[in-house]
Amino acid sequence: MESRLDQKPVVAVVYVAAMFMAVMDTTIVNVALPALGRDLHARAGSVGLVSITYLVSLAVFIPASGWLGDRIGGRRALLGAVGVFTIASALCGVSSSLGELVAFRVLQGVGGAVMTPVGLAMLFRVYPPAERVRISSVLALVTALAPAFGPILGGVFTTYLSWRLVFFVNVPIGAVTFVFGGVALADHIPAHPGRLDVTGLLLSGLGLGSVMYGISEGPSQGWSAVPVLATVGAGVVLLGLMVAVELRVANPLVDLRLLGNRMFACATSLYGLGSVAYLGALFLAALFFQDALGLSAVKSGLTVFPSAIGVMAGGQIVTRALYWRLGPRRIVAAGLLIIVAALVAMAQVDARTSLWPVRLIMFGLGLGVAFVFIPSQAVSMATVTKAQTGRASSIFNAGKQLGGAIGVALLSTVLAAVGPTQENAGHMNVHLTAYHDAFLAGAAAAALAITVALAIHDADASTTMTRRRNPRTAKHQAEEPAVATKARLK
Repeated sequence: MESRLDQKPVVAVVYVAAMFMAVMDTTIVNVALPALGRDLHARAGSVGLVSITYLVSLAVFIPASGWLGDRIGGRRALLGAVGVFTIASALCGVSSSLGELVAFRVLQGVGGAVMTPVGLAMLFRVYPPAERVRISSVLALVTALAPAFGPILGGVFTTYLSWRLVFFVNVPIGAVTFVFGGVALADHIPAHPGRLDVTGLLLSGLGLGSVMYGISEGPSQGWSAVPVLATVGAGVVLLGLMVAVELRVANPLVDLRLLGNRMFACATSLYGLGSVAYLGALFLAALFFQDALGLSAVKSGLTVFPSAIGVMAGGQIVTRALYWRLGPRRIVAAGLLIIVAALVAMAQVDARTSLWPVRLIMFGLGLGVAFVFIPSQAVSMATVTKAQTGRASSIFNAGKQLGGAIGVALLSTVLAAVGPTQENAGHMNVHLTAYHDAFLAGAAAAALAITVALAIHDADASTTMTRRRNPRTAKHQAEEPAVATKARLK
């Protein structure tokens, strides 16, 4: 399908809307789990499957997203995924049993797994490297806004209306996105994407899915539990086989050779490690504010929300003032130091601390995240060819999803190991040290990422380090040669 509309804003709008739904869905549902469990008469231990199956489904199907986008075209793949996600969301909302809800969450994960990698590949095909920092600031805002906004919306729906709305909220967004994309998106089908690498699909999908399941269940069941050890072990073996097989295939589904590209490998690692610290911290902060400090779900969400404002402010600073002057290496390293400082500061918060300093800390966390995520996303495809963009996007998004899951698992494990409660004079009291130690674990993950940031070579990102010019100035500069030519002719 041909479209006369400028594809830059069209692709950006469709992708941002799709990514907002997918990212928000990872946090908005968690708030509703107790309420939906009671309503569906489900056992407390089984309600977690509603979140886990979605994450596992994402992990299983993300590797195939790049090939699918190349095979049937970005427009068809993206709109098809939006349609599947939207319909699955509606089905989740009308579920009458836990089994139905879990099945529809798997379907929802299929749509989410395809939406974000295909949309990102389309975005980087229409935006040249010089404009990717600006669009990456929008993407980083959505990445920060959606998980911060999710608990607020989920808390309002669950407390005052119905848990079913946490799924229905996706329906109008998805429907409008689907219609707009159907009218405005132009198609693009790369030549000769190759046959589907079925072996790679099975090994990568089952391997990532198993690891994701084990990581998600480890904190609650215990890392020595047989199901956890079995799934993580099986996942590691399958991924090891996948590496051995994919490096020998001419057209691999998961093109691991891309990780030999220094800039792409650094950007993917940084986004993954950044997600460990940030998404893990958001998850822990929600527990800390509600279980340790006694805030309501809504007030907890509002206390986390300044992190999104910090991302907005950081995005303006990075894109308008810093990136073209300093380059990604120093900005990302500085951002990671800010994240470390923010999480260390969170480890000092207790019941006597005013909420305003806490909100300021969350703002600082968002500021640091902007400094990390925007340059990392902007340079991720700087040295990747257009033909490789689809499969590179799949790897990049898999790293981001895995990083978020590891972050939640890591901080949850530290919290459980130390113990969130302790007995004192026959009464169980909140054990703040457990939460503090978990925040420090997130800080350690961010500190570890600094070594990766220092491996970046700014020269590799030179095509993205173009100063953003005022449109009027650019037009004036473009007209000057023409005026000078006319003067010479006279």
